[in-house]
Amino acid sequence: MVKTSYVGPLSVASPINVGVVIYCGPAGDVLARVQETPLRGLRLGSLQCGSGASNERRRMAESKRRPKTATKQTAKKAAMRRRSPADKGDTEGAVLAKIAAMPEPDRGLGKRLHAIIKASAPTLSAKLWYGMPAYAKDGKVVCFFQSAEKFKTRYATFGFMHEAHLDDGAMWPTAFALKELAADEEATIAALVKKAVG
Repeated sequence: MVKTSYVGPLSVASPINVGVVIYCGPAGDVLARVQETPLRGLRLGSLQCGSGASNERRRMAESKRRPKTATKQTAKKAAMRRRSPADKGDTEGAVLAKIAAMPEPDRGLGKRLHAIIKASAPTLSAKLWYGMPAYAKDGKVVCFFQSAEKFKTRYATFGFMHEAHLDDGAMWPTAFALKELAADEEATIAALVKKAVG
């Protein structure tokens, strides 16, 4: 059943416009006509069951009720894979390209962090994670570098995910603000990364 609105005279002899809601059946027949309310001053018009407007409304209503097909879901998944920031064959190359595209001082921090992480934990593989350089073990991100430019913050961030084995009592830090890297910071990062991978 399709609901269609109609505004106009009830008959040629009627001088008063009325608002009518017409319920149309699948064969285009009128099933019911309700809410006949006098409406003065409205423009005359007509709408019949089976007209183009009501057919279009019926098609739109049916398409909203129709569940997503497997084809649409497959296409959506394929589009998400295409949007993946890193080429699966060269994830480290994608990370290095991302770092090279960063403005200074983020670029310098990113290059130095990359070198420290690769030297401290060669088993970690570089990959892009939400557009950020990250380092994973068995496909799961252990640590990441977030440039200051990414969220317009006043410092870059070097952080660890729950895969990192940094547990120290009931509370421990999982992210660090970075403004520059001197020998002390580099040594701290190297020790944290080694501990994180276990």
